[in-house]
Amino acid sequence: MKPVRSIAFVINSEKAGAAGLGRELVAVARARGLRVRQTTRPKLPRGYLRGCDACCVIGGDGTLLGVVRESAIARVPLIGVNCGSLGFLTPFSPAEARSEFDDLLQGGFLVDYRAMLECRVAGRGSSLALNDILIKDEVASGLVHIEVFADGELVTDYLSDGLIFATATGSTAYNLSAGGPIVHPKADVIAMTPICPHTLSNRTIMFRDTVKLRVFNRSLGTRLLVGVDGHGDLKVMAGESVDISMARVRLPLAQRPGYSHFAVLRSKLKWSGGVAERK
Repeated sequence: MKPVRSIAFVINSEKAGAAGLGRELVAVARARGLRVRQTTRPKLPRGYLRGCDACCVIGGDGTLLGVVRESAIARVPLIGVNCGSLGFLTPFSPAEARSEFDDLLQGGFLVDYRAMLECRVAGRGSSLALNDILIKDEVASGLVHIEVFADGELVTDYLSDGLIFATATGSTAYNLSAGGPIVHPKADVIAMTPICPHTLSNRTIMFRDTVKLRVFNRSLGTRLLVGVDGHGDLKVMAGESVDISMARVRLPLAQRPGYSHFAVLRSKLKWSGGVAERK
C-alpha cells in the first residue's frame, strides 16, 4: 500500500488501555506529519472518513462494527487494534500496534476486502452489515413464523426463535453459536441459520452471492426486530418483508503481510486436536 498521509482514529475509551494507546498512536502519526482526526463516538457521522487514507480503530470487534459502513462507502482501510476479548476483526494487539504502527503508516499492510450484506425493511432505507442480520421477536426470545423466498422461489417457512443471515466473516459470530458452519472469508456466500428451529431438519442453507432473499413476517400480531451487526433498531410488522442481498460495497480490512485465517481460527477458537501447537 501507499504511505498513509491522512488518518482517522476511532477510540473506544471504555475499553481498558484504549485511551492511553490512542494517545500514543496519535502522537506517532503527528510526529510523521500526518493529518489526523480522532473521535470517541461509537458511531461515525456520514462522511467522517472522506479524504482519509486509513482509519485506526482501537477497541474491540464491536467498536470496529460501528465503523464499517463509513469505511466501506469511503473505501478507507480499517486498522483494528484489539483492546477487547476475542478480536476476530481487530487483528493487532496493543503491543503489536505499538511496535508495528510506524511501518503500517508507511504502507506496510495488505487490504482484505470483506463481503457485506445489505438489507431493506419494508422497502425503506438500506443498512449494511459486515457480520450478520438477525430477525427475531421484538420483545422476547419466543417462537416466530418467518417465510423465506430466494430469487422469488419459496425456500420454506420457519417456526423458530429467529433467523441469522451471516457473511463468511460473520460465520464465526452468532451463526457459529447457533450451530452454523465456519465459512472461509474468501467464499462469497450467505449462510442462513435458524435459531432453535421447531423442525429439527431445518439447518443452515448456503446461498450464492447473487441471490436476492425476501423474508416475510408471518407471525400475526407480532412485530419482529431486525438486528444489523448487533444493532437492533429496525422493526417488521406482520405481513411486511425484509430484503437481503450481498452489498455492492466491501469492507477494506487491513492485515499484516502473511496473515493466515486458519492461524486466527486456531488461536481464537483454541483448536488443538492433540497436535503440537504451531507458532
